[in-house]
Amino acid sequence: MVQASEIRSSDGPLWRCPESKAEIYDYRKAANPVRSGLTEPIPYRQWGSEIHDQGPSGVIPLDMREELGLGGLGPATSPGLAAHFLRILPGEGVKAEAEATSQLFYVLSGRGRCSRPANPGCPDVAIEWAEGDLFVLPPGSYSWLEASATSVLYWVHDAPMLSYLGVAPNRARFQPTVYRSHALKQELEALAKCPSSAKSNRLSVLLANGDLPATRTVTHVLWAMLGMVPAGATQAPHRHQSVALDLIVDCDPGCYTLVGTELAKDGSINNPKRIDWEAGGVFITPPGHWHAHVNESGRKAILLPIQDAGLKTYLRSLDIRFAGGLVAGD
Repeated sequence: MVQASEIRSSDGPLWRCPESKAEIYDYRKAANPVRSGLTEPIPYRQWGSEIHDQGPSGVIPLDMREELGLGGLGPATSPGLAAHFLRILPGEGVKAEAEATSQLFYVLSGRGRCSRPANPGCPDVAIEWAEGDLFVLPPGSYSWLEASATSVLYWVHDAPMLSYLGVAPNRARFQPTVYRSHALKQELEALAKCPSSAKSNRLSVLLANGDLPATRTVTHVLWAMLGMVPAGATQAPHRHQSVALDLIVDCDPGCYTLVGTELAKDGSINNPKRIDWEAGGVFITPPGHWHAHVNESGRKAILLPIQDAGLKTYLRSLDIRFAGGLVAGD
């Protein structure tokens, strides 16, 4: 009979087998291991545009591995996603390579071309891109992005999740897809003029893919929304269980997000943290945290949140909730 040692420390296992990795814990102490020193909570964090405003061509990861305790899984901005900026000088190119099921690129500035050879289940890629365009790519070999004008792109993919699972993508779930700037702006402006939008919690267009009709998301893992906060408006709090990697496309000083874990009785956020926006910057909204967007400037602001909500929607675990609608300023 196998003899096992008993360990009854305050946070350790109740039982551990000396001949295997088997352990038994008190449910009350182990059911939620998200705490500092164990499964690290996702912190508030933001990056300013200064990290991509100047310098040579290259890939700039927004790497949170150390803070999240992810060890050697590779660059990660959240447990499942990695975000980067690509800075590319005219006539130069950078390699965007990731073992991922989904890659998203948003052109913050500049123009150029993305190319990639054909892969099983996916044709070759040859995309001409310009400021405000967004495109998504399924698995494949590395992409080469070459600029004809100084360019900055926001690049997000799901390689950290695959690295954690110990798997590699073996087929495309969607085809390379481009969302042109003029179409995104046109639909967002039309939505802003719709009378019913005044009662909406968010004034946004959601990017979907015809290959994924059930989730209505930009890929089967990634979710993307181009949103507007009108001048003088406050967008009431909402929350979801996906992590948001929020890119601020355009804004003036006076735009910010209030974020916190609890709501007051009047629907506002209790003891909120304020995250001031900067055009070309990025910040993290942790899962389950209420967040409200505020524009106290005299001009509309545009943001692009990227989330792992495609996967959360498929798992039926997104749990999105709204505290109220859009509140116009005086």
